[in-house]
Amino acid sequence: MGARFQSLSVPEVMLWGVAFFGGIYLLFGALNWLVTRKLLPALGIGRVLDPRPMQRGQLRRELAQSAVSVAIFGIGLVFPWGLLQLGWARLDADAGAWQIALEILALALWNDVHFWLNHRLLHTRLLRRFHGPHHRSIVTTPFSTYSFHPLEALLLGNVILPPMLVHDFSFWSLASVPLFSLFFNNIGHSNYDFFPKVSYDHWFAASRRHHLHHVCHGGNYGFQFTFMDRLFGTRVAADAAAPQLHAHAEKEKSHGACA
Repeated sequence: MGARFQSLSVPEVMLWGVAFFGGIYLLFGALNWLVTRKLLPALGIGRVLDPRPMQRGQLRRELAQSAVSVAIFGIGLVFPWGLLQLGWARLDADAGAWQIALEILALALWNDVHFWLNHRLLHTRLLRRFHGPHHRSIVTTPFSTYSFHPLEALLLGNVILPPMLVHDFSFWSLASVPLFSLFFNNIGHSNYDFFPKVSYDHWFAASRRHHLHHVCHGGNYGFQFTFMDRLFGTRVAADAAAPQLHAHAEKEKSHGACA
């Protein structure tokens, strides 16, 4: 598969890239929406994190912004392809199952470091305005995942380039990065707590942590894991959103009493 990828022309790489990123975005988003809006609530599993309604036109805006991100990610596939063409990076065609598994683990850890660094940078005064479009989704949806400014897409989309320069990865290890990255990011934006009984520090509580990031607009800059936020002291308290959610609950209660 790696040799076939390298044999593609520039237009073919771009076309396949856009189709791939667009396909997984729509597939993961639709499945997540179905599971968290229909299936799990019907089974009494998990809970909604933020009960407040979405903004008017939010879903349309998220899909439009995500279409631009999909185009950037897809067209940007020419950069890893270009590294291979120039000989600056190579694919390991003989990698076995254990090597691929270790490479995927290493790339998952690197993905968290890369995301934290870029996410923290996007919350500085210099770049904050470029992160603003993503934070318009206070109550997130599975389709919030790619909903951001083109500059943010460029920053996050280069995640596999540095590793390719220092190690010859299997094609399948590199191909796994957008898959697990979108999957975890989709979960983080689902506005759903899949495992309410696990602690706030647990890996499975990632949706809880990212929900707080959107409500509080700071802290919890990490991706799926917590080690970067722990290392740099950027964790948000588990009850940080309580005042906003309590105010919403009181408002709903008062409206119900007046009805």
